[in-house]
Amino acid sequence: MDIVDENDGVIGSATRKEIYEKGHRHRIVHVLVFNKSGEMLLQLRSKKVDFLPRYWSTAAGGHVSSGESYLDAAKRELKEELGITGDLQGIGKYEFYGTINKIYKFIYFYKIVFDGRFNLDYNDVEKVEFFSKDKLRKMIKNGSKIHPELLFYLKKYLEEK
Repeated sequence: MDIVDENDGVIGSATRKEIYEKGHRHRIVHVLVFNKSGEMLLQLRSKKVDFLPRYWSTAAGGHVSSGESYLDAAKRELKEELGITGDLQGIGKYEFYGTINKIYKFIYFYKIVFDGRFNLDYNDVEKVEFFSKDKLRKMIKNGSKIHPELLFYLKKYLEEK
């Protein structure tokens, strides 16, 4: 994976393990999938994943590989985790500080509208489910296990009119 500076410029590369052990700033993507009714798809992370198993997360997401663009990483994650492809629309890039692992990351969010069938990778994803804004608000209020990067985005999304 690429190590990046505070301006998202590549300054080196390292393994995922080294990135986290040494606290290097790096790149992440998340893909938000919506149905035609405007509900947001979330995935319940598999109990097999090493970080935050059985937490609700964005429909697809993960690390950007060294030399890979944010968009290519988002397309790869969408195909790997949900088994789907399509035209992704960029939402925006944010700097995020992970309070669990004490690391800065740049996260680029994308979205897609999709109402077809999913082919889940059960090593990463236990299940997927669509949620209305009201149900998302209730999940936050009730203290559901929500991945911090999703929670970061939901707070912005739920404030939109």
